[in-house]
Amino acid sequence: MSDKYFTVKLTSGLSSQTQRTRATVSGLGLRKIGSFSKIKDTPANRGMFNKVKHLVIEVVE
Repeated sequence: MSDKYFTVKLTSGLSSQTQRTRATVSGLGLRKIGSFSKIKDTPANRGMFNKVKHLVIEVVE
């Protein structure tokens, strides 16, 4: 069975964000502006992505 993945890219900085938002971005595996992370497509990860969608974009492969 193949697992689905999606790729996200951090497009904005975290300096003015709350600690909770920073933790969510870190949970997605992102560190610096322009960094990419390939994440397993689960409801939990999609929820994290939706919470910080003003800071990240989904990259279409």
